[in-house]
Amino acid sequence: MRILIVEDEAPLLAQLRDFFAAKGYAVDAAANAREGQYLGEEYPVDVAIVDLGLPDISGLELIRRWRAAGRDFPILILTARGRWQEKVEGLEAGADDYLVKPFHFEEVWARINALIRRAAGQARPQVKHGPITLDTAAQTVTRDGEPVALTAFEYKVLEYLMLHPGKVVSKAELTEHLYDQDFERDSNVLEVFVGRLRRKLDPDGTLQPIETLRGRGYRWTLAERR
Repeated sequence: MRILIVEDEAPLLAQLRDFFAAKGYAVDAAANAREGQYLGEEYPVDVAIVDLGLPDISGLELIRRWRAAGRDFPILILTARGRWQEKVEGLEAGADDYLVKPFHFEEVWARINALIRRAAGQARPQVKHGPITLDTAAQTVTRDGEPVALTAFEYKVLEYLMLHPGKVVSKAELTEHLYDQDFERDSNVLEVFVGRLRRKLDPDGTLQPIETLRGRGYRWTLAERR
């Protein structure tokens, strides 16, 4: 998943960037609202973290501009302002959640995961499709209750596909949502990841959960299990 962090406190921005990168996110970072606005409008962001007290334009105005431009990715506000009126203003501007500083990084991560799940129509951390269960909180995968060992990138590919079931996802879309801007993108590497996923999730070839559409991309074929 691709996360955009807009925060003017350099140490905190670096800490958030490193924290989410370690969790497997592709991270874009901006130290002011104007740079954040550009990144949010030009790149395929899945979720954003925004500080309200930015030096050039307020975080509230930044959120309003994104929404006016049709950008509908979920937004978590981080701020030192704790008055309920400011929380209401943030939510009415178009934010989806609000967290007051100081905070625990694990709570930020939990809220970000919840926002991504809700944006994909998932209320629970466990996404179940057929015999395959993906736990977005624990970042684990099981088939029929048995753990499936995945690398970090294999998990990221699977998570994106399972959160967009039935959708044709191009290789370009996958790389844009999974890799940082400066990552050397190679479609052959992506094909290797998908091949490994097929072998690990469907060793006997009975499920065929990932369909390849020549010239178009991939599609997750299993239906959600309630």
